[in-house]
Amino acid sequence: MKDNKRIPYLKILPIILISLAAYKIIDNTDAVLKVLKSFFSLITPFLWAFGFAYFLNPQVKYLERKFKLKRILSLFIVYVVLLGVLSFAIGIVTPRLLDNVKQIVVDIPSYINATENFINSASENLNILGNDEVAGYIRSNAIQFIEKFGKLLEAGLNVALFKIISFTSGFFKVIVGLLISTYMLMDKEKIIDSIKKFIYAFLGYKKGNQLIEFGVEVDRIFSKYIIGKVIDSAIIGVLCLILLAAIKSPFTVLISIIVGITNMIPYFGPFIGMIVGGIIVLFASPIKAIWVVIVIFILQQFDGWYLGPKILGDKVGLSPLWIIFAVIVGGGFFGVMGMLFGVPFIAALRILVDEIIDKKLETKSKEIE
Repeated sequence: MKDNKRIPYLKILPIILISLAAYKIIDNTDAVLKVLKSFFSLITPFLWAFGFAYFLNPQVKYLERKFKLKRILSLFIVYVVLLGVLSFAIGIVTPRLLDNVKQIVVDIPSYINATENFINSASENLNILGNDEVAGYIRSNAIQFIEKFGKLLEAGLNVALFKIISFTSGFFKVIVGLLISTYMLMDKEKIIDSIKKFIYAFLGYKKGNQLIEFGVEVDRIFSKYIIGKVIDSAIIGVLCLILLAAIKSPFTVLISIIVGITNMIPYFGPFIGMIVGGIIVLFASPIKAIWVVIVIFILQQFDGWYLGPKILGDKVGLSPLWIIFAVIVGGGFFGVMGMLFGVPFIAALRILVDEIIDKKLETKSKEIE
């Protein structure tokens, strides 16, 4: 008689192998991280390709559906427009952005000296009024703060400049990704069919259909939200550039790009862009800084009350509390990218949780009956 409780050695072997592999990974973390870094470096063009294809697919579908164009012609039009925008950004916007950053880095010492002179003159006025101790305390602490802030700002701008240069050096991967994305869009039906076959093969038709339906809903949320946010933020960035140029603000290109990018972050982003823009101009001209803050504030109100709802509508169906939660948690774990993608991720997760809860409640109700 066979002992059914005894576990065969063939069932233990995979557990032993997985345990050994896990131990080796933990014991050689640095080597594993290097391998992962090399792997991600190799697939970077494909990640860019997926990003381009995902962003451009709605435009291609629109041209095919609205104007009855063939796939190849739709792709041609979309990519010509995209290359035109990229050429404009690289040829016109990027040099001016670099000039703005370089100018701030070069002028930081003079800004600090001017601010210190202002603090010294203000403290002398306090001395005249007989507040020697207060004046000395304010002068010493204010000057220390300004010097530390100047060094921090200079370091941050140098990092930003390095990031721009490093992005330019990796531009070849972007170009390769752009080329690969054309093949992805051309054969997207075949790619989707292959993914569906893979899902059905491993999960079966019932669970496979559930996963595919969930994926379709996630795609709907992400595509509408992200693309809507990009369009909304691009319009805000352009309007900011026009308005700042109208009031003759310094560093218009840099501030407008910051405002456009931070506008992607719900709730907190507009305030971040406004504060950063005001600080950048503050050292050059305090009066201009006030005007910059006022202009960005008015612009963000226009976006929040009119432009944003017109473009986005109710794309994710989340309450403000959940949106704030998504931004804070996403930013805490994954930084800026987490703040950008936290909202659609939480929206997709909410759909999954709602489906699970509905099924549980349905099961409970049947048990009661």
